[in-house]
Amino acid sequence: MRSSNYDKYPFVPVATAADACHLGWAAIGAVLQAALPAAAPAVLAIECYPGTDLARLRQELKPALPPARWVVADALYRPLAEIDAMVAGPLTDDPVFGRLNGLTVADFFDSTELQAAQQQLKADSGLVVVLGTGATLVCPNPDVLVYADLARWEIQLRQRRGEIANLGSENFAEKASLKYKRAYFVDWRAADRLKKQALPRADFLLDTHDLAQPKLITGADLRAGLAAAARRPFRVVPFFDPGPWGGQWMREVCDLPDGPANYAWCFDCVPEENSLLLGFGAVRVEIPSIDLVFAHPRELLGEAVHARFGTEFPIRFDLLDTVGGGNLSLQVHPLTEYAFDHFGLPYTQDESYYMLDAEPDATVYLGLKEDADYRNMLTDLEQAQQDPAKPFPAERYAQQFPARKHDHFLIPAGTIHCSGAGSMVLEISATPFIFTFKLWDWNRLGLDGRPRPIHLAHGAANIQPERTTAWVARHLVNAVEPEAQGAGWREERTGLHGREFIETRRHWFTGPVPHHTHGGVNVLNLVQGAEAVVESPTGAFEPFVVHYAETFIVPAAVGAYTVRPHGLAEGTECATMKAYVRT
Repeated sequence: MRSSNYDKYPFVPVATAADACHLGWAAIGAVLQAALPAAAPAVLAIECYPGTDLARLRQELKPALPPARWVVADALYRPLAEIDAMVAGPLTDDPVFGRLNGLTVADFFDSTELQAAQQQLKADSGLVVVLGTGATLVCPNPDVLVYADLARWEIQLRQRRGEIANLGSENFAEKASLKYKRAYFVDWRAADRLKKQALPRADFLLDTHDLAQPKLITGADLRAGLAAAARRPFRVVPFFDPGPWGGQWMREVCDLPDGPANYAWCFDCVPEENSLLLGFGAVRVEIPSIDLVFAHPRELLGEAVHARFGTEFPIRFDLLDTVGGGNLSLQVHPLTEYAFDHFGLPYTQDESYYMLDAEPDATVYLGLKEDADYRNMLTDLEQAQQDPAKPFPAERYAQQFPARKHDHFLIPAGTIHCSGAGSMVLEISATPFIFTFKLWDWNRLGLDGRPRPIHLAHGAANIQPERTTAWVARHLVNAVEPEAQGAGWREERTGLHGREFIETRRHWFTGPVPHHTHGGVNVLNLVQGAEAVVESPTGAFEPFVVHYAETFIVPAAVGAYTVRPHGLAEGTECATMKAYVRT
């Protein structure tokens, strides 16, 4: 295989010089000290996303800010038992699923303690530093406001290492999966509500993803970077994770390190969890890419998509690698009404599998066989769950289809499905990826050595048994229709199913392909060809180069753009898969 040109650290250029970004604790402390009023009293508030290392921040900044009084917002929270009781309802007792809810950071505070701290601030005569999640609730109008942000992927890594607990908790030793669940349903929802208020008025953005090399930029430069990203093609920072079924294709194509035994996932367009890098010369500042959705939803998503989904990015692209690995779990996603009734979710995870690559014997399980006895299948699933000596005979019930490179399998919610071993899948789906009901996991353990959670009751309530072989073959397998063509290009409609809100188009091209966002965000992946360049017919943005298997986002505000082969791909046929929200 050719050498990899996959870019694992894409960035949005903001400034050509690095001096707009302050590196290291000493430099950051000096900048913050200089920003404070010359005369006391003064308040410096450092609003922190959950997972930020508060002790390290205080330790490193304290020498530059004497003789300040420090107030840690978390110390003003309600007792642990009260907080646990407060979140118990939304979390439920399920190991994976909870309910979306309206909890806010303000709900974590003890009202008496908060009021006392606010009164004390009025009486202070010197410098006070308020630090933590909810610092801007303790002091709504500080003299200087710093927002210490953190991407969810970094938070997950810290959870796995046992370095952090959940908001208002001391559950450092709890299973990482349970900490993730609590963060997903409680911490991040509450913190994002506060972030939407605090980040737009922050004087500085503090990046502590690398605690040994923190970075500080002004709020004005942050907002300039977000504004730039909202009007040009860009990529978020992909992250890769091993899994019990993971393969080896991405290790070579994406030039990944040899450490993990496999790589199962690549999340390369999940703005809720991916990072966005802002470039200041050779320096990169890391922020959560969801900040862009919050700051510029209309420019990024478009008016109609924003009106429907609010500040959520509704399209997800990720890669699933089973080449040299095993089958995914046999699974099903909830119907829309079920997702709303049980989890408070306004839409569900409709999806599709696009085959970037496949070994000769690769297959996809999709729908049920014509002669499958649905009730017997549920009984066999239950028996397999209770008795490992009786594995579930998946081939007896689920229909297998051969999977070849560039095949496209559509998976509307309620359809039983599973990608088999030997496949490299580009998964195109709606965003709520956590809501997957596993039915059978081939008698294997997770990477933590424990069985992965199975949700038979949820699954049985959502499987559509009438989606059998003939129906699936007609509606869900390679439902390709020619759409348009021009000089050196042709366009095909490849789905998705009519029940799904995402439209997908494939373009084959040897020359420039005209595209237009038509007022809605576009997400594309270069599924064939070494390299392509995205350009503006009017020069509205600098040419943007993408490589094989890379996903990129074109904001609604871009309007017209073209994609053509570039570099090593010139003179060859390339292809992109494009997704957008039907309006």
